Amino acid sequence: MKLLSPAISALARLRSAAIEHWMNHPVESQRDVLQHLVTTAQYTEYGRKHGFNKTFRIRDFKAAVPIVEYEQCKHEIERMLAGEENVLWPTPVNWFAKSSGTTSDRSKFIPVSQESLDENHYLGNKDALTLYYFNYPDSDLLTGKGLVIGGSHQIASVNDEIHYGDLSAVLLQNAPMWTQWIKTPELSIALLDEWETKIEKLAQSTIHENVTSVAGVPTWTLVLFKRILEITGKASIKDVWPNLELYFHGGVSFTPYRQQFEQLVGAPIRYLEIYNASEGFFSAQSAEDENGMLLYLNHGIFYEFMPVEEFGKVNPRTIGLQEVEVGKNYAPVITTTGGLWRYLIGDTIQFTTTFPFRIKVSGRLKHFINAFGEEVMVDNSDKAIAMACLATGATVNDYTAAPVYFSQQSNGAHEWLIEFNQAPANLEDFTRALDSSLRQINSDYDAKRYKDIALSKPRVHALPKGVFTQWLRSKGKLGGQHKVPRLSNDRMHLEEILALKAEMDRGLA
Repeated sequence: MKLLSPAISALARLRSAAIEHWMNHPVESQRDVLQHLVTTAQYTEYGRKHGFNKTFRIRDFKAAVPIVEYEQCKHEIERMLAGEENVLWPTPVNWFAKSSGTTSDRSKFIPVSQESLDENHYLGNKDALTLYYFNYPDSDLLTGKGLVIGGSHQIASVNDEIHYGDLSAVLLQNAPMWTQWIKTPELSIALLDEWETKIEKLAQSTIHENVTSVAGVPTWTLVLFKRILEITGKASIKDVWPNLELYFHGGVSFTPYRQQFEQLVGAPIRYLEIYNASEGFFSAQSAEDENGMLLYLNHGIFYEFMPVEEFGKVNPRTIGLQEVEVGKNYAPVITTTGGLWRYLIGDTIQFTTTFPFRIKVSGRLKHFINAFGEEVMVDNSDKAIAMACLATGATVNDYTAAPVYFSQQSNGAHEWLIEFNQAPANLEDFTRALDSSLRQINSDYDAKRYKDIALSKPRVHALPKGVFTQWLRSKGKLGGQHKVPRLSNDRMHLEEILALKAEMDRGLA
């Protein structure tokens, strides 16, 4: 197969000119995308209501269409689920990506039209591959198989024509047949819904494959890698898959996990980040030395960027690409070929470069701690955890943190629940390193920690392995797309996990 690598590389790079065009003309490309969306949907119920036939400028569009979260467009989506057509999008929408998120038990059903499959999700994957081969033309990536550790692939049907499942399921069910030749595992294993069984079957079925790439959320990928090493008795993943060259990660920051991956893999490979969700394929990193992920600007999504301080206002302000600044937190507002109009997805991002526009995910609008004016985002906490691990020799599987509120007896603080893979020799040393790192990273936190006036030192608890998994299981959220909320501005999740730990401790007593 390696004899075919030059030909495969040449084919994979055929779209380079098209990609270069929208990279060099980002604002114009985005205007074209919006005009296409508005023109296509002008005779839908939503388009008629909001005067799309008279919308010729971005400012007209923003004046006519309100920014919404899921609850505000839920009614129209439920009508589409029931089979009504021409509601938000003119072509039939037969597939919906079910997403429960991490902070709510309610399921969201995101419309996935044929256009959003072809012009966004699949095209985004193709362009990620194109850019990878452009940067690494000698790659052997497509001479082997890609292992995708997706979510639950179970599909449910509302009726004969309307179906839903998580994004992995929707993409798998609609993918061309030829893609199965370059993927593993086989469909019967990919369709498994019970995660502990699935991990076992994934491990057993892939150890003899020529796996050249892996994609998945870091936590579950680590579980799979450890099980593979147990089964094979090998010292490293590279001993199992000698041609492995790439790990695509996303969903959570890779920073706290990188050291564990490097230890388990046992030899250098490339680690690249992608940013895709039920709502769309947004961006991807195509080379390890790139600072951030390239924002995909000609893939059926029109972007606006809401400064985070605007969140919660009656008429929040959004800006376009020409106004964004590097290093500031924005909440993306998207309009898509799936019929989402000025939809607030809930993530926060920062631009790392402009022209070309590259981004990193900095957190969630509702995943932060700002109980005392410290404004700690997930990006801050991930970096601080990684720095504390480096200082103490620890490695972390997962963590969550929440505020401890002021009382008559004490000042406020942050309470951390951390599940270590390799525990530090001294938890107090780790706590000091975590606190010191966070003070270096976040000046607001540092100011609140000054002489313990507003914030006392963090309270850190080491959790036994498996507590977070058990908590996710209790929520019905055990699987690839579900994640432990890293930061919360209230104590609900933290108290639930502490209560579960107490129950597990009593059960072991």
